[in-house]
Amino acid sequence: MRQLRSGILLAGIIFSIFSCRDSRVSDNSAFNPVIEREIVNKVIHNAICWAMTKDTTTLFSTFVPDSSLFIFSPDSASTLSGFRSIRELAEDVWMTDHFRALECNVRDMRIQFSRSGETAWYSCYLDDISEWDGRRSGWLNVRWTGVLEKRDGRWLIMQMHFSYPEERFR
Repeated sequence: MRQLRSGILLAGIIFSIFSCRDSRVSDNSAFNPVIEREIVNKVIHNAICWAMTKDTTTLFSTFVPDSSLFIFSPDSASTLSGFRSIRELAEDVWMTDHFRALECNVRDMRIQFSRSGETAWYSCYLDDISEWDGRRSGWLNVRWTGVLEKRDGRWLIMQMHFSYPEERFR
């Protein structure tokens, strides 16, 4: 009888441990970092390189469609907050005939994932060259970092930060 009670108690403890586990951890067993890295890399590239074709569907599908989006630029005037800011910038600047994207080069990409597989962060270097009324402008060797979140099975950018190395200003 004592062995039966011990067995029932042990089974109850084991059941409690497994039933209280975070379900996201067990769901994460299907997480394939190689495949997810390719998907995240594509989303990151699309955030800037969409301008080569002016495909706003691609642009708008890369960012969280709410007020949590935040983008820090090298100059304070270009800092954006909220998805509405991206939409307005696209309509007022990038989609006009004045603007033309010339180059979009992303290199030295590093992508990492959280243990849950629901958050990713990245760093790379970016050359983003364009024309405005025929005059060249843009960024060369800009450091680009950001954070993505997986929402409803899709990777979306939540935050981006662009900066120049300090050496540039010496």
